[in-house]
Amino acid sequence: MATIQTTLRSRKRETERSATVMSTAIIGLGNIGSRLAKNLVTGGETIIVAARTPDEAEEVARDLGSHAEALTVEDAVAKADVIVLAIEFDAIRQFLVTHREALAGKIIVDPSNPIAPDGKGGYRKTIPDEQSSGVLISGLLPARARLVKAFGTLGAQSLEAGANRSPERAVLFYAADDAQAGEVVARLITVSGFSPLRVGGIDQSIRIEVGGDLHEYGQLGKLVSAKEAVSLV
Repeated sequence: MATIQTTLRSRKRETERSATVMSTAIIGLGNIGSRLAKNLVTGGETIIVAARTPDEAEEVARDLGSHAEALTVEDAVAKADVIVLAIEFDAIRQFLVTHREALAGKIIVDPSNPIAPDGKGGYRKTIPDEQSSGVLISGLLPARARLVKAFGTLGAQSLEAGANRSPERAVLFYAADDAQAGEVVARLITVSGFSPLRVGGIDQSIRIEVGGDLHEYGQLGKLVSAKEAVSLV
């Protein structure tokens, strides 16, 4: 028993060390990307930011201070171990084609929701109702890249208002097939001011996309604490 416990503690320390040295890039600095960048920097994380134009990334990095570095998209992909694709679903699919070779071995974080304006003041799903953007993106990844679905379960306003909530932190759900990749992203969720809660593998991504039972703009409809969320998962 003692040997098993020692081994488990050793593995935990190895995971924590690997997570600590991993560099994180946020590509796309719209509402979600810029808010996530701010939350991570507030939590003490040093990050890379990249956008369509260098000027946009440099402006965001200046606002964030010394914990943020602006790079081109190509340089961010090359340098980072964890890449958050805070861009639209269709743009992610093209991104994975363009940067396929450079993404091998990386942890890819997908916060996307496959929606578009419906022309009536609302939104419509851009893929069949039974499909998930997380599952589709997973099928497009290059060899050895690992996908985690995260940071897309709340709107930008709730990502701001809910960060570091007290007395009980709000939950950010995530889905991952690879346990270590999931733990790395869970640490980022914690640093960003939320409690991480895994809903299962990537095949459960649809639950944490818009319209899903665990999404703010779905059946859940609100921020929940870890205590409240456990019974939902």
